[in-house]
Amino acid sequence: VQLQASGGGVVQAGGSLRLSCVASGRIFKLTDVGWYRRAPGKQRELVASITSGGRTNYADSVKGRFTISGDNFKHTVYLQMNSLKPEDTAVYYCNAEGIYSGSHSLFDYWGQGTQVTVSS
Repeated sequence: VQLQASGGGVVQAGGSLRLSCVASGRIFKLTDVGWYRRAPGKQRELVASITSGGRTNYADSVKGRFTISGDNFKHTVYLQMNSLKPEDTAVYYCNAEGIYSGSHSLFDYWGQGTQVTVSS
């Protein structure tokens, strides 16, 4: 299984970006996908997550500004980020837990990071 994260960039404060995480490979089902971020000098933190049943979870710092959504058919999860702040600047990573097709064993993969920079 491979995860491809994209959509990062440079944006002014108050702007928006949409990140995408596309999973490919022998996937039967994605069960839980999360977006994490790591800012310089800080630990990695969970930003938002979504389960296959559509249950979402957000960090307090992004509630009301970020929205996570998924397209099960396309094995894609999006993170819509609005009202961006300089403190949102970080490398964003997606993590996917799921079930392999065929064996139906479990997997847990990380995608490469995508840089988000918010200028003041």
